[in-house]
Amino acid sequence: MGIPFLQMAQIGAYVVRQRLSGRKRFPLVLMLEPLFRCNLACAGCGKIDYPDKILNQRLPLADCLAAIDECGAPVVVIAGGEPLLHKDLPEIVAGAIARGKFVTVCTNALLLEKNLHRYAPNRYFNWSIHLDGDAEMHDQSVCQAGVYERALDALKLAKRRGFRVTVNCTLFNTAEPDRVAAFFDSAAALGVEGITVSPGYAYERAPDQQHFLNREKTKNLFRQIFARGKGGKAWPFFQSTLFLDFLAGNRTYQCTPWGNPTRTIFGWQRPCYLLGEGYAASFKELMEETDWDSYGTGNYEKCADCMVHCGFEATAVEDAFSHPLQALGVALQGIRTQGPMAPDIPLDRQRPADYVFGRHVENKLAELGESKSAGQHLSAAE
Repeated sequence: MGIPFLQMAQIGAYVVRQRLSGRKRFPLVLMLEPLFRCNLACAGCGKIDYPDKILNQRLPLADCLAAIDECGAPVVVIAGGEPLLHKDLPEIVAGAIARGKFVTVCTNALLLEKNLHRYAPNRYFNWSIHLDGDAEMHDQSVCQAGVYERALDALKLAKRRGFRVTVNCTLFNTAEPDRVAAFFDSAAALGVEGITVSPGYAYERAPDQQHFLNREKTKNLFRQIFARGKGGKAWPFFQSTLFLDFLAGNRTYQCTPWGNPTRTIFGWQRPCYLLGEGYAASFKELMEETDWDSYGTGNYEKCADCMVHCGFEATAVEDAFSHPLQALGVALQGIRTQGPMAPDIPLDRQRPADYVFGRHVENKLAELGESKSAGQHLSAAE
């Protein structure tokens, strides 16, 4: 099925308006991360390595809705942590839909059956269920047996109740092309609306640092996978065909980090969903005061191997608007899986990594301590 025409049309109209207004940088997708707490501890995740005081924080409903308004992106992706742990998630989803946004909730689905009655099917809303391949692949990825089957049962239940459902698949260097292709076949057979696929990002705080893909391995892996699926045409990807073409090494792209701005409990995250190098107090500050040119492949060591969709999907969308015939050609003919690859971005001038995670954690803990102290003083005064 892939991306519905309504969604493509409305996002397309939004992009045209931004271009006509002369905006150089504008968001496509708001990555809303209202909590970091999760009920899994995946070895490749760098989002849950925080002290309990931070993991226990939740972005309030009012702040979530304000971020949606402030950003203005046509798509809102709610991630985490595990979003279903947020008690106000139904109100966040409803508020975003009421604002005419396309809403995706990314979930491991372990809590979906218990909470599904709190939501209503809507053409502007879909569940993106995390499945990193078949049962063995996925359970190994999430470091817990039986998760795949529980997620699959929840997926089928959501479909029976009329919800839009997509699958979110992250691949690492242990991925085998034949098994991934077979998994895509099985996902398509389930009748899901689409599949989102991406190589894993090498989070510096992830427990497992041995299984992330570099750029060369990413391109070779995706070429082998797409070759088993008629250039990718056999599967309903919920992504731009030019982004998939990029994964196969056929395009040279620099990332567009402002295309997927991220709001977390810390604030507006600089520069992107994957890197927390600093935080802005407002979306305007994020867009106008971030040194965007200091990030990206070839500019910064942490970005060297990144080919993740939240960094490059916006680039692909912009490219499709600039070169519509090329986008149409890839959509009709499939992704090229043989022949020379596009030249990659040289890394000889990238600046070294700056490890700032600990500093942000200390600052947030200090802020939480001050807030608690102020609350205690207020209570005493009353």
